[in-house]
Amino acid sequence: MKKAPVRARTTTAKTTTTSGPRAGGTAFQKGLKALQHYVEREGGMPGRGVVERLPDGTEHRTGIWIGNVRARRDRLGPDQLAALAELGVEWA
Repeated sequence: MKKAPVRARTTTAKTTTTSGPRAGGTAFQKGLKALQHYVEREGGMPGRGVVERLPDGTEHRTGIWIGNVRARRDRLGPDQLAALAELGVEWA
């Protein structure tokens, strides 16, 4: 049985990286809003599987988001950390 030939990669590799908070931070703001809604309703931090429905009808995977933000907390700005701490995030 013949093996299929190996194909060359056709997409370009990522060449730029960013460090620090992005200008605008719309994804962060959406996550913060979803976390705020969850904390107001439930009184605590969401579990990993929590999906929060926002007033505009969109859904946000808040549990995943808080884990990702925690893993990348060294890239958050002081304002972002303060906003998280205000909602009760212990590591912020």
